[in-house]
Parts: sequence; C-alpha cells; structure tokens
Amino acid sequence: MSAIDHPLPGRIEAEPLSLPGVRHAFFTREGGVSKGIYASLNGGQGSGDDQADVRENRARMAAALGVAPERLVNVHQVHSPDVVVARGPWPGDRPKADGLVTAERGLALAVASADCGPILFADPRAGVIGACHSGWKGAFTGVIESTLAAMEGLGARRSDTVAVLGPTISRAAYEVGPEFSQRFLDVDPANARYFTPSARERHAMFDLPAYIADRMGRSGIGRFVDLGLCTYADETRFYSYRRTVHRSEPDYGRLIAAIALA
Repeated sequence: MSAIDHPLPGRIEAEPLSLPGVRHAFFTREGGVSKGIYASLNGGQGSGDDQADVRENRARMAAALGVAPERLVNVHQVHSPDVVVARGPWPGDRPKADGLVTAERGLALAVASADCGPILFADPRAGVIGACHSGWKGAFTGVIESTLAAMEGLGARRSDTVAVLGPTISRAAYEVGPEFSQRFLDVDPANARYFTPSARERHAMFDLPAYIADRMGRSGIGRFVDLGLCTYADETRFYSYRRTVHRSEPDYGRLIAAIALA
C-alpha cells in the first residue's frame, strides 16, 4: 500500500511555524510499521530496527510534508555545533553535522532525537528554513547560533526568523552528575540557574529546554517557542533514550522533526 494512504495521527504542528509556504511536523512515534521497542514510527537510520520498516516510516513522513521520500534529508548527527547547507538529496554519505539549512523548495530538512532538543527554524520572508539537533553538548558549543548564521548566509534575517523547540527531555527527568554541572559553571557561574538538587548526593536536575530558550533569547531571533513536551514522561507519543537506559533496553527509536518550503 502506498505510504501516502497512511495518515499520521500523532503529527504535532506548532502555530508559530504555520506560515505561508512552510510545511513542518514534529512526528511522534505513532503511525508507523516498526515493531517491538521501535514501535511504531521510528525514523532512525542509525537504529538497529529493520531498515525496510524505517524507510517506510520515513516515506510516510515525507508524504505528510508533500515531498518525495528521497527529498526528506538529514545529517549524521554527532553532537556538534556544525551546520551544512542542503541543496538536494546527498550524493553520497550523509555529512556529519547537527544542523542543516536550505532555501530550496520541495526539500524537507529533518533531525532525529530521543531526548535531545529538535529545533525547527523559518524565515518566511526570505524563504529560508533550518533544523538542528540540540542536545546539551550541541547547545553548549553553539549549534543554535551556527544554524542561524548559516540561514543568514542564505539571506535570512534573525529578526524575521521563528524557531520552535519540539519534544525534549524535561528538568524533572534529566539527572546529571557533578562533572556535568561543573562544565557549565566553569564557563559562567550564572549557569547555576539551570540546575536544581536531585535526590542523589552531588547530583542535579538539568533544565535543557530553559538553557536552549536562553541561548535563543540572546541570539536576536524574532520569536522562539518551546512546546513544553517531555519525551521521558510521555511514552505513548515519544521515544526516550534515557527511559531505555533506565529499563536496560538494547536500543531505542528516533523521533523525526522536519520542515520544508512548499
């Protein structure tokens, strides 16, 4: 059966990105063909899932965005600040990076996540879009700012750009050790505001969405919205790397967030 015949009931759209000429979605784990721990809309090309199922899932996502399956493109994510310009499907291996931008119509930019922050960007006036995978390391080293700079290189203006943070692990579920928080405090003691004590001695709960929001605020972007959805807390809709670790499961599915110029 053709992928276009399959609705994706769990697709989340954000009002700030409901813009003329822009299509987007934060896809949940619902509406696909994957089984077991990957059930059901796993888009992770690097997961241990049956890759035929992953391809079918991604074809359904592409159809929902109105693009051909091969025009749903993403990078080989490595928790970096690196961003690439996409002008079409990659001719070879996916480039190693954590953000991608384009001004090409009919090309969907995708990022995969399972607790890290998926962020979609659009400057509808300039006709430029972007997407980045922002875990703590990417946010800490500047992937947000790199994505905005790459968009500017294609003619976007920060003051005209909208960005939305999709499903991300919340402070309530993100416990970290002392060496983690110290890394942030060494850069700026004011970063203490992103940490609250946890039940374990010398451990803390880290607020990744708040950290991302504050970096966005300092970037000069026109509008930023956090959807306030926790991947760890909502097993029905979202995959979570940390949840699988706590359960000693062997692998996990990946959520896909994607954006395209119609």
